[in-house]
Amino acid sequence: MKEETKKVITLEDVENHPMIIASIRQADRNLKALGYTEHGFRHTDMVANTAHRVLLELGYGRREAELAAIAGYMHDLGNVVERSHHYYTGALIAMNILREMGMDEMEITEVAAAIGNHDEINGHPVSIYSAAVILADKADVHRLRVRNPNFVKFDIHDRVNYAVEESALELFPEERIITLNLKIDNNISTVLEYFEIFLSRMILCRRAADFLSANFSLVINDAKLL
Repeated sequence: MKEETKKVITLEDVENHPMIIASIRQADRNLKALGYTEHGFRHTDMVANTAHRVLLELGYGRREAELAAIAGYMHDLGNVVERSHHYYTGALIAMNILREMGMDEMEITEVAAAIGNHDEINGHPVSIYSAAVILADKADVHRLRVRNPNFVKFDIHDRVNYAVEESALELFPEERIITLNLKIDNNISTVLEYFEIFLSRMILCRRAADFLSANFSLVINDAKLL
């Protein structure tokens, strides 16, 4: 029996896959209906690119960085089904699509594990890929994600995201430091409110950095808080 030839699936292949495109588009519509911040192509592009940069700048290989990017691009696919367990359903959806695309089985499992572990409540950095996706996903806090046009009706998530004027995940490879640098408008939201809703995310980021043999720090308005 002839062994099936596996394909080297690239981020570009994933970005151009019709089912992935449709799923991201519908998932973002679902979350918009539920009142969540933007989870569309802007977010998926940013998470993919940041996850790729994290591994590449920390000295990992190009294929490893690309697998992190693929997981980052697909990490929110599960929202096309429902929100509560989107990390779980997203991992299963990704496995099916990537298998149909002909990706190597071991690479599929790495991508699926990264997707399944990006949630701040139930997720854990179980690999370099999951660690990179966690850091990239949690770093994307910015007013561009807020789509509620009525400032009066902002909930705390809208208010905190809208208060963030600048957000950057900075890497210092020689020192093995990963820093989330934020500029927050204190007239819109306080630093305390940021911690109120994002503390669990920052703890997960610290664990992700630890997995990559790095230290995580949080800087808000030029003040180091972690």
